[in-house]
Amino acid sequence: MDQHAQACARAAQLIADADALIVAAGAGMSVDSGLPDFRGDAGLWRAYPALQDAGLSFEPLASSAMLAQRPAIVWGFFRHRLDLYRKTTPHAGYAVLRALGATRPQGVFVVTSNVDGQFVRAGFAPTQVLELHGSLHNLQCADNCSALLWPADALRPAVDLATCRWTAPLPRCPRCGALARPNVALFSDWGWNEACTANQRTRFRAWRRRCDRPVVIEIGAGTTISTVRRFSETSGAPVIRINPREPGLPAGKPGVSIALPGLAALTALGAQLGVPGPISPAFE
Repeated sequence: MDQHAQACARAAQLIADADALIVAAGAGMSVDSGLPDFRGDAGLWRAYPALQDAGLSFEPLASSAMLAQRPAIVWGFFRHRLDLYRKTTPHAGYAVLRALGATRPQGVFVVTSNVDGQFVRAGFAPTQVLELHGSLHNLQCADNCSALLWPADALRPAVDLATCRWTAPLPRCPRCGALARPNVALFSDWGWNEACTANQRTRFRAWRRRCDRPVVIEIGAGTTISTVRRFSETSGAPVIRINPREPGLPAGKPGVSIALPGLAALTALGAQLGVPGPISPAFE
């Protein structure tokens, strides 16, 4: 049995012994579905060459200051990402997680830093998901005139990919007419409306109190933006860390590291625990 197989066998035993499954997911979870990897400027610029020409890297681009100074380019970037998310089919690993969660007495809850909405698209109930950084599928007022959030469903493509700029009139708040913005946490952001995430967090904490022996499956959470890794390491549960680049766990932390991409590791775990594959997402 090779190193990966041994790690997957230990992880499978942790899941079998648990009464609940916490899925902690970072950007690496989405990559196997074909979504761009924005970890580092090279990944951003491969997907958006116009941003390299403009000398823009991810952190200043996805900031509240840039939204105020250059809203057309920020909206062009986020609107194109939203279109990608709408067109993307979540990979089969999501369905493996759903199936594994269904075998646990207390079920499954997702905690993710991703703003792509892929877990709900893959069949997880919205009440089972905590989106730590919000969701691109919701909008808010940039001036925070109220706690109002509204869906981004009515937004239609209006992006010049050659310049990555929004070309139509910018979206506006239906209440006060100020600039609208995605309901996601930007860098150096004091204007994010956290109401939806706060409600999700309350539901997660209530569910967590019912769990005696949870296990965390962490997928694709890096150290550059370490929100998900910190959550996993302070969860009070063993951690199965799936990460091909940074698989290590802190010394003394119970759990197991699997140095594989998300889909490969989840497929192996599903096979170990008798989950058939491939499993079709719920929306198909």
